[in-house]
Amino acid sequence: MDRIYEQTMLFDFYGELLTEHQRSVYRDAVYEDLSLGEIAQERGISRQGVHDLIRRCDRILQDYESKLHLVERFDRARRRVAEIEGLTYAVDREGDISDMQAKLGEIRELARGLLEEL
Repeated sequence: MDRIYEQTMLFDFYGELLTEHQRSVYRDAVYEDLSLGEIAQERGISRQGVHDLIRRCDRILQDYESKLHLVERFDRARRRVAEIEGLTYAVDREGDISDMQAKLGEIRELARGLLEEL
């Protein structure tokens, strides 16, 4: 996963489990793209303190993901939905009934997999 995408996804899923201070600093770094110096000046702490806090938050969020796998499951579900969408476009373009039936079978199989994960 791309680093920024990974950080935002982990924060979206587990950010509420951080303290308010951790959430605020992490949000400024990841979502607002503020520099360590900007965050440090705004908060009245050192750049090193900001750096350490962001790294600690990264570890905390990664730890939650390693135990709960919510981001992984979400990403897998998102890919399956994209596959289903792609298959529906293929059904729209193809006029052969047997091909459409095969595509519908694939769609059903992907949908079953999604439901099993939920």
